[in-house]
Amino acid sequence: MPHGGVVQLDVVITQKSYRNADGKRHDIFDQLRLALPTGKLGAILGPSGCGKTTLLRIIAGLDRDFTGKVSLPGGTRKPRIGMVFQEPRLLPWQTVVQNIQLVAPEMAADRLAWLIHMLGLDGLENHLPRQLSLGLARRVAIARALAFEPELLLLDEPLASLDDQLRLRLRDEITSFIEKSGTTTLLVTHDFDDAIYLADRIFLLSGQPAQISGILDIASPRRAMDAVKAAQLRQRAGLVMAG
Repeated sequence: MPHGGVVQLDVVITQKSYRNADGKRHDIFDQLRLALPTGKLGAILGPSGCGKTTLLRIIAGLDRDFTGKVSLPGGTRKPRIGMVFQEPRLLPWQTVVQNIQLVAPEMAADRLAWLIHMLGLDGLENHLPRQLSLGLARRVAIARALAFEPELLLLDEPLASLDDQLRLRLRDEITSFIEKSGTTTLLVTHDFDDAIYLADRIFLLSGQPAQISGILDIASPRRAMDAVKAAQLRQRAGLVMAG
């Protein structure tokens, strides 16, 4: 724990907007507040177009055109941030291994082997991105984000557009990594099942401009989630979103 520093992710956005092609102002966020304790996984859940990706970009420091403050875990220094975008964004001329090593060129061989095995990439080390399916490319992007041992991991719809079997496998892989590493993680999704399976805390994002309309803390361990508990959480989320 950092001495005298920030021990959680704390985001306050008093206002965020942009102007469209005809000059009309569009407000994205208004008085949005989000806090996530260090070592926890939070899920931002909301409809498409409500600003979830914009929120991640602000936290990552990629969008500074807003009014407010982002305090990152790590005390007086900026933490190592890993981010997985909606698109894998792999370098097309680099192999799987080279894409992973891009952010950690001096990574130990045993850690590289562990990442490749954990994400089911064995035998694909020398493949180029064009030789991979979307699901495999997403795994490489996740491996790259984990390669330099981030202290804050930002995931933007990492499970979108995947078949059910692969989706469930990647859920388990993300869960295993969080449990082993204790990395503070923020996941953006529009899928409630992904949120309740992975998260310690769910932030419900709604409205125009968007605000955090509700927070669901999940006490059950991730692997102990069952149909009854999931149904109860869905009911609570529905009441919050409706109210």
